[in-house]
Amino acid sequence: MNNLKFPIGIADFQAIRNRGYYYVDKTPHIERMIEQGQYFFLSRPRRFGKSLLLDTMLELFEGNEPLFRGLHIHDRWDWSIKYPVVRLSFGAGYNEPGDLESDVMTQLEFLESANGLESAFTSEGRTAMSRLWRLLHHLHVNTGQQVVVLVDEYDKPILDAIDKPELAVHNRDYLRGFYGVIKDCVKQVRFVFITGITMFSKVSLFSALNNLNNISLDPRHAAICGYTETDLDTVFAQELGGLDRNEIRRWYNGYSWGGEDKVYNPYDILHLLDTREFDAHWFTTGLPTFLYKVMMDRQFTPLSVENLKVKKNFVSKFDVYDISAEALMFQTGYLTITGEQGSGTKTVYTLDYPNIEIRESLNDGFLGFVSDRPVETTTQAERMGGLLVANDFEGFSDALRTILSSIPYHWHGSDGFWRKEAWYASVLYACLVSTGYDVRAEESTSRGRSDLVLLNGAQVFVFELKMLSEGRDPERMAADAILQIRERGYADKHREGADAVHLIGVVFSAQTRNLVSMKVESD
Repeated sequence: MNNLKFPIGIADFQAIRNRGYYYVDKTPHIERMIEQGQYFFLSRPRRFGKSLLLDTMLELFEGNEPLFRGLHIHDRWDWSIKYPVVRLSFGAGYNEPGDLESDVMTQLEFLESANGLESAFTSEGRTAMSRLWRLLHHLHVNTGQQVVVLVDEYDKPILDAIDKPELAVHNRDYLRGFYGVIKDCVKQVRFVFITGITMFSKVSLFSALNNLNNISLDPRHAAICGYTETDLDTVFAQELGGLDRNEIRRWYNGYSWGGEDKVYNPYDILHLLDTREFDAHWFTTGLPTFLYKVMMDRQFTPLSVENLKVKKNFVSKFDVYDISAEALMFQTGYLTITGEQGSGTKTVYTLDYPNIEIRESLNDGFLGFVSDRPVETTTQAERMGGLLVANDFEGFSDALRTILSSIPYHWHGSDGFWRKEAWYASVLYACLVSTGYDVRAEESTSRGRSDLVLLNGAQVFVFELKMLSEGRDPERMAADAILQIRERGYADKHREGADAVHLIGVVFSAQTRNLVSMKVESD
């Protein structure tokens, strides 16, 4: 038995290889990429191994042969050639004007000094663009080899300022000119690899570097980051004892970027193997406050994810003034591709939550975000599952009223969203998902679609939601909702093997912004 350690938070390839950490060999992907072309861009969510992948490339091109012994690429690489590498990383903070320019100049000064080039920092008229051009030409002439350019977190200067649009646009335009230098140095550059979270359009950011090959949705590179089932069965085989593989899949597998392979989030797997606890390890490292703001602004709630279909080009659509909730959720790792089909000349993706960690955590977070009493709200939501399966429907409806009353006026949504059934359905959906039970939205029958269904062992709960109409009796409307469930057969597909089927009519009022009636009939 070996004593390998878990490389949690470590993106240093040399440290991983020399200090006894587990390593999942990604060099087959690197080899394929290098054979495929010269200019590459990859988008993946945070903590998916992008920085480690980039650092692996750095060591490969610099010819650090001992680090690659035993790996796929070792006997397929010409170790006699050592390439000069320019590595840029935008991991600092960029919340104020001038932060980006200062950081770029500092990185260039370090690279100039490290490569024997007199600093041009104080030279009159020297811009970041001219300094990068000078550095690339110097390295090419001085070494006789073309230069490898690696850029990590290319989009962070924009994302850090995304709530300050003017600064975000300034940083975007500054980077556009800076990255454009790379294309101008075509004879000096051997290979380019740029990584980040988002896919800013070529028009907005990479118009000057429009020869980048975006491999983010290329099936050949679907598993370039993340762990596959094979990785768990081989690399981590001895660590899996005592852990339920189906639970591991349910919690952490499911990420897909267009290929056959679904992958696990490495951060989750490493923490699971280390702590032996199923928990939202990845989600809690970066609560998506900005994402929730975008969702509310676009009236896109967690319920909107159900049966979500978008065109392929839509998931890669992103710019400062053009941020869709769907694209943002996909690119940041809260949605993934679960289906793909052709529609005329277009490809249509089905998007969904990748796994239970994201589904439950995102809904929990949504409830906490829209409430002015987040702890009480999430506690009440967790209680609702127990109340429901205990058939304490009065307690269930009281808990729902408490949650709705905790949502301040401005979070009931803009443009009259609070007047719509979809808003209240979204809140109830988030509450039910938070319980951890199997919740399904808009299940189809031959006569329509049910609103919400919750399955718990031999109990089935079918919800039909209504908004109170002017002049109508809420009790009567709740009864009519149950009648609709029966007439349209919303519960029929779940009756076999069920001990109890509960038909629940729920009526909300836009005037009170709360639940006004809930009736239950049990079969």
